[in-house]
Amino acid sequence: QVQLVESGGGLVQPGGSLRLSCAASGSIDSISTMGWYRQAPGKQRESVATITRGGSTNYADSVKGRFTISRDNAKNTVSLQMNSLKSEDTAAYYCNANILLRGSYYYTNDYWGQGTQVTVSS
Repeated sequence: QVQLVESGGGLVQPGGSLRLSCAASGSIDSISTMGWYRQAPGKQRESVATITRGGSTNYADSVKGRFTISRDNAKNTVSLQMNSLKSEDTAAYYCNANILLRGSYYYTNDYWGQGTQVTVSS
């Protein structure tokens, strides 16, 4: 069983910063892509930022220049530094990891954290 646990969400004023962290644990052989997704009420879940094991990143246009994703492969963690936060960033943020389980040879699976709420409000 794999578990992803997020932390770092909270209430912040516009222009402020938050750092989200996610730790994956369990029967993990390796993790390919990790990422952060968010879902605001009434909206579809969207990709915020992803990062491959090799460090290649991809950001949503709406967060480019403001958010930075990073990971520590040895610790199976991924973080999202969020700066210059806007009210539009308010959402539940979910950690995602594409994981090859120990004992699995062909398939990876996507795992999700339970989410952490980020609220940007004055």
